[in-house]
Amino acid sequence: MIGGLFIYNHKGEVLISRVFRDDIGRHAVDAFRVNVIHARQQVRSPVTNLARTSFFHIKRGNIWLAAVTRQNVNASMVFEFLMKLCEVMSSYFGKINEDNVKNNFVLIYELLDEILDYGYPQNTDTGILKTFITQTGIKSQTREEQAQITNQVTGQIGWRREGIKYRRNELFLDVLENVNLLMSPQGQVLSAHVAGKVIMKSYLSGMPECKFGMNDKLTLDKQGKGDSDSSKSKSSIAIDDCTFHQCVKLSKFESERSISFIPPDGEFELMKYRTTKDISLPFRCIPLVREVGRTKMEVKVVLKSNFKPSILGQKIEVRIPTPMNTSGVQVLCMKGKAKYKSSENAIVWKIKRMSGMKEVQITAEIELLPSGEKKKWARPPISLNFEVPFAASGLKVRYLKVFESKLNYSDHDVIKWVRYISRSGLYETRS
Repeated sequence: MIGGLFIYNHKGEVLISRVFRDDIGRHAVDAFRVNVIHARQQVRSPVTNLARTSFFHIKRGNIWLAAVTRQNVNASMVFEFLMKLCEVMSSYFGKINEDNVKNNFVLIYELLDEILDYGYPQNTDTGILKTFITQTGIKSQTREEQAQITNQVTGQIGWRREGIKYRRNELFLDVLENVNLLMSPQGQVLSAHVAGKVIMKSYLSGMPECKFGMNDKLTLDKQGKGDSDSSKSKSSIAIDDCTFHQCVKLSKFESERSISFIPPDGEFELMKYRTTKDISLPFRCIPLVREVGRTKMEVKVVLKSNFKPSILGQKIEVRIPTPMNTSGVQVLCMKGKAKYKSSENAIVWKIKRMSGMKEVQITAEIELLPSGEKKKWARPPISLNFEVPFAASGLKVRYLKVFESKLNYSDHDVIKWVRYISRSGLYETRS
């Protein structure tokens, strides 16, 4: 699939080079350096075609990673592999920069031999790779250890090794959601969706099987929960699409709508999902902009929190754009701190904490320099950043059960922690 893989520094010097097919030569390395890296900001597309050769590249800090091929390949799969390669390298030696790549080039070549076979991606799971690729080199292994590694790479349960033991069996479940919104100045929702993921940290002994249940509308309909349509709509959510970790048994999810899996050891992403209906918007921004002549403007922004009073919203930041010809700003806010940043052409209003069902406001007088331009100011949208400890989509964990038949511990012996966090994605209100 991939003909060659190259890692460059910001000057275009090759740090890592691995060629898998004969049709990729030295000219490919030079072509990418000249046409992409030395072109500076002129190249916007992550895919570049030069002389019937396709270059798929991503950039991490001052490092360029480029996959090269002359075949018609699945572009999304190549980028998924490049992202996974970055994750694997980060887990081994931290930040991806020139010094770290140079100091660990032997390790990187060793990793490439394991995760790419003749240009085809193989096993990119960090947990499995770390069992037989170490930074200090490979130790001589017994036959039992070699058989265990072979089973992990080729067996059905490659994401978890046998013989894991913990004194205390614990499960941590984080429901993390990014809320995206575009609202009109009149308060009408133009578009809204939630992109969420369920992150699990598993510290369980043996080879346990877990069952995870949520208030998905299809799941509850299948099980016949809820008597009326009104009760269903309040207690269940409609998930538009979702993807699962490879450990989830998809056949059971399709037939029974139950999420059953043997979890990897440590932290992993159990599922991703997206919803567009019945979203609880944590905040509402009401802007009022009034132009006083040609050299003055008055702005008033009211911020309302729409969640329970017992919940505290944190890390709240409102960015109010100002015209390019702003000469000075006088700000008055009821809560938090507000500051005009001339370099960003915006008033930044920060509030550390805000409880639910509250209302705060900010007023600003903006002085403008006389401008000869007749073109009216476009009024960019007001953006909002926040973090709130509840699920904006309405998703709830109904149950999380653990079964382990070989070891003598039951579901009641496992300590479970569940946390909900909603953060702002692109959360904007037009002014």
